[in-house]
Amino acid sequence: MSGDFLALAQPGVQQLSPYVPGKPVDELARELDIDPATIVKLASNENPLGASPKALAAIRDELAELTRYPDGNGFALKSLLAERCGVEIDQVTLGNGSNDILELVARAYLAPGLNVVFSEHAFAVYPIVTQAVGAQARVVPAKSWGHDLPAMLKAIDDRTCVVFIANPNNPTGTWFGAEELDEFLQDVPAHVLVVLDEAYIEYAEGSDLPDGLDFLAAYPNLLVSRTFSKAYGLAALRVGYGLSTPVVADVLNRVRQPFNVNSLALAAACAALEDVDYLAESRRLNEAGMQQLEAGFRDLGLSWIPSKGNFIAVDLGREAAPIFQGLLREG
Repeated sequence: MSGDFLALAQPGVQQLSPYVPGKPVDELARELDIDPATIVKLASNENPLGASPKALAAIRDELAELTRYPDGNGFALKSLLAERCGVEIDQVTLGNGSNDILELVARAYLAPGLNVVFSEHAFAVYPIVTQAVGAQARVVPAKSWGHDLPAMLKAIDDRTCVVFIANPNNPTGTWFGAEELDEFLQDVPAHVLVVLDEAYIEYAEGSDLPDGLDFLAAYPNLLVSRTFSKAYGLAALRVGYGLSTPVVADVLNRVRQPFNVNSLALAAACAALEDVDYLAESRRLNEAGMQQLEAGFRDLGLSWIPSKGNFIAVDLGREAAPIFQGLLREG
């Protein structure tokens, strides 16, 4: 007689559905019996530029050491990040993608009976990590497709331990300014950890979108999470990082899996961080693509949500699902 292992799972886990990522190119090619090279994948906000040549060279140089475990502390990458971001090395936490940082926060600080505040139309991982540990999600209605920070502030109570905010927001591309962020952080209770998700921050350089690093020194309850998956083009390698006080970083490292970032990823991320020309071209290509899409939408008479990411949401004036399926059939 076998046990009911679904019923034995934690209640929050029982109610979850597995995350459904963007369909892989090879899978769609098999379904449609077409050449994978003809497929244009838009589902996962990946970088069309490809990886930095310096990152690829760093990977090749590391291949001879595949029998060795990676540096579990990620010293070289953490040192570079600390220098680049103007923090101490003990303020840096490395993750297997920035998703890993979000999950570390949930594992370290959340439990049944506690709650998390985040916005409607926010990153899909926020409710997943919340529910997986049995905490309650307080979802605040969006305002103009973005974060309503004053309303999120009102949703915080004495059982709130974490607030997730994203700037720019995924999937809507909306953003808030420095003054709005500062006012919000001033009023958040000191016992609440604010996770500022900046997965797309590199695309917003030179805009009115604030840099979360400018607020770290003033707010010890702030954690800034970032990734190498988007502007740095290393999505397959899964490298993310969190910047916080040394105390918060120490707590996250207590629940972090050993060797959570592999050697190839560490080497590639170091090289990509140093390749300023690649990052500049990545930004330029994204800006050109954004202008092309906005011009096309304007010519077609469509409305869209202005975006600071490498993606854009458009209102096609009809049900989206049939259009999605039609585009999928066309590769």
